[in-house]
Amino acid sequence: MPWYLYLALKQLFPSGRRLPFFTLISVAGVALGVALMLVTTSVMGGFGHQIRRMIIDTQGEIQVRGRDPLAAATAAAVEQALSSAPGVAAFSPYAQGVVMLEYRSRPAFPAVQGFDPARIRPVIPLERYLTAGSLDDLDDDSVILSSLLANSLGVSPGDKVSVYSPLMLERMKNNEVLLPREVRVAGIFQIGHQQLDSSTVLCSLRLMQDLYGLGHLVHGYNVRLKPGADEFAAAATLNTMLPPGVRALTWFEANADFQAVLSFERNMIFFLLTFIVIVAAFSITSSLLVTVVRKTREIGLLSAMGGKARDVALCFCAQGLVIGLGGTAAGLALGFALLRYRDNLVHLIASLTMGQDVFVKFYQFSQLPAHTEPRDVVTIIVFTLAAATLAGLMPAWRAAKLKPVEALRSE
Repeated sequence: MPWYLYLALKQLFPSGRRLPFFTLISVAGVALGVALMLVTTSVMGGFGHQIRRMIIDTQGEIQVRGRDPLAAATAAAVEQALSSAPGVAAFSPYAQGVVMLEYRSRPAFPAVQGFDPARIRPVIPLERYLTAGSLDDLDDDSVILSSLLANSLGVSPGDKVSVYSPLMLERMKNNEVLLPREVRVAGIFQIGHQQLDSSTVLCSLRLMQDLYGLGHLVHGYNVRLKPGADEFAAAATLNTMLPPGVRALTWFEANADFQAVLSFERNMIFFLLTFIVIVAAFSITSSLLVTVVRKTREIGLLSAMGGKARDVALCFCAQGLVIGLGGTAAGLALGFALLRYRDNLVHLIASLTMGQDVFVKFYQFSQLPAHTEPRDVVTIIVFTLAAATLAGLMPAWRAAKLKPVEALRSE
């Protein structure tokens, strides 16, 4: 072992003594920064992973859309392309829009999506999210409402609601009267996403086409891929096979704005938390500078005995690296422990503040999601070790610049 590394370890962990205060504080500061960065990136990654699963479960990995509603000939060409495309497991047509619901003089303006109940099951697992009713009960005279929408209207399965569509306004321009469509509530679903649960109506494709006067037109197709298929490669292949004016979008492209905001928030939080590690690095610099001042005579003696300035500098850089290694290891252990018991902490905070039921109602989750990417862990480790090592540069430069004669004369 090189003498400068041995000396660095002896200064940090003297034999026969407890862990020095400066070493303990420096390691603890680095550990807290690493733990916070790990927990934050994992929780934000968990939200992103959960939202990705919700989007795919409600839209499929790919959506095929046209600039205008797809006519029968165009829809047939699209279905032929989807049937022959590699990686496509199933697909289902859909039509979507906005309607007004009314129940006992209480209005709501949700988004509505119509689908073919016979073809939707292998594409979108709606039955997984049904809290009341059954998909088998859905017909051309019934709808399925999202949970928050049903609560706001005060409806339950079996009740009847009135549906007003934009087609009524078009008919009024021609002095025609179109009565609202009265439909039965066949079920209630809950995805776990605030926007989807607050204003969404699901109905049969035929009902949606009648409400909007589409005839046999559809707006697009939801596509489910085979396990292991890459959605971006599959979408690129489909775009070479689809007719003009029709495009395949991945779940990420179809929700690009929302994903960009989520990624920006995650990166900004990570950036802000890096300052904790930087502050810890300054504490390392401060403690090592104190060590240089206290051990000025010892440093001069090392130089007088033939120690090179470079080796003296490496002694203090090595101390910064060792503190970084210890703090990183402790921080990773603390961070993974917090992630392991995160739900217990969430329940404790909820019980001490607003209560578990209120927490679930307003924040839409009872368990805090977490998803740790290996590249995030590697980034945290590399950044922390680099910051801790660089923290020893200033003390190392100061120690290396000391002249042996002046250092030995120091009191």
